[in-house]
Amino acid sequence: MSRPSALAGACLFAALLASPFAAAEQREDLAALEALDIRYQAAVKANDAATMANILHDDFVLISGRGQVSDKAALLKEAREARTVYERQDASERRVRVWGDTGVVTALLWLKGKTDGVPFEYRLWYSDTYARTAQGWRYVLGQASLRLPDAP
Repeated sequence: MSRPSALAGACLFAALLASPFAAAEQREDLAALEALDIRYQAAVKANDAATMANILHDDFVLISGRGQVSDKAALLKEAREARTVYERQDASERRVRVWGDTGVVTALLWLKGKTDGVPFEYRLWYSDTYARTAQGWRYVLGQASLRLPDAP
């Protein structure tokens, strides 16, 4: 066997050997991010600023469908003030994807509750981007669609 062929064969063997471990790690990342996003949504519903603070990265940014930008401090202040009381904060059609140290969760979110006593109910799509840090996965960027039209 020539030297280049032997090297290619060794690389292929190493890749095949590593692939079950990489697949298991990928599954663990997918499960961890799904659980973390579910935990985050539950914290928002409960106005649990402490849990939100542990999940949000210090450089976190949320961009609404109308282009409003909010940072970590703004979301934590909103949770502490508890001006919004949620009856529903339910995600469905959740899909989790991971590429190395970056993960994205997309879902359809159904929101229902009251802000300052004024009722609301609507649905929107969101994309939550997570980054793997030395402290574990942290939520770094959120993007929300415009409110979806009411279902017929």
